[in-house]
Amino acid sequence: MKVLLPDTVELDPELPAGTIAVVYDVRRPVPDEHTDAEVLVVWGNPPDTLSDAATRLKSLRWVQTLAAGPDAVLAAGFAPDVLITAGLGLHDQTVAEHTLALVLAAARRLNLLVRAQIGRRWAEELGGLQPVRQANSFRTLRDANVVIWGFGGIAATLAPLLTALGARVTGVARSAGTRHGFPVVTEDAFASLLPATDVLISILPATPATEKALNAGVLGQLPSHAWVVNVGRGSTLDEAALCTAVRSGRLAGAALDVFDTEPLPAGSPLWDEPNIIISPHAAGGRPVGASTLISENVAAFRAGRPLRNVVS
Repeated sequence: MKVLLPDTVELDPELPAGTIAVVYDVRRPVPDEHTDAEVLVVWGNPPDTLSDAATRLKSLRWVQTLAAGPDAVLAAGFAPDVLITAGLGLHDQTVAEHTLALVLAAARRLNLLVRAQIGRRWAEELGGLQPVRQANSFRTLRDANVVIWGFGGIAATLAPLLTALGARVTGVARSAGTRHGFPVVTEDAFASLLPATDVLISILPATPATEKALNAGVLGQLPSHAWVVNVGRGSTLDEAALCTAVRSGRLAGAALDVFDTEPLPAGSPLWDEPNIIISPHAAGGRPVGASTLISENVAAFRAGRPLRNVVS
């Protein structure tokens, strides 16, 4: 059995005897001599080469993407009988860390401090003596109400970090209950949380159901001091509605790591808003534990056992 491994990340999986591993260039079509591969591992593949692989790899039986979301692979056009597995769990730590950084940057107004530094201005209003509590302002995680929309592995890693700094965390997911010690509600109860939310963190995947789910209706139910943080997928956010809300003062600000179009076009109005923090899809990008996942799934595949993270 031949397994194609991407050259975009260092991988050293332990593979069963009789398994041939070949490293391929994700930026180019798979060479003809390797189109007989049964397994394709994907990480950072451009859409055109993914679509080419879907057309030319006639023996393909399984695609393992190292991305948490399989949307790029699903859009490539692989045959319906090709198994697809995702990289769930590989990005929990890195995305949680980056999300925490964005939330703290919002609370401590690092966006405004950087602008002041560039202008060589001592931002006295943001330093010196400050009130312990500021009404109608998000300035600390202490006693802050944080809602995480999309409570999966990343949220389970992030929530304890937020709690350690004093936040009260509530998750929103498809089923209600307690997960990892945190209360989780369904979207039916989501709206009732919004008026008391200080920070809304979206970690939603890209699906037809989540297209622009974070829209003007949702934003309009948040208090004016609230911040929105999006580290899920750019397609889940109505960027025009967000920009209008921030620009008008209806919403305090936003910290965004993902966008509908990436790279974010130079003409996007999001660039010009001082209370919108932009990071270039930097939260993930480091699939921690990828070799172990590949090893386990290849062994399971060879043995006919269920694989981890199968996309239904």
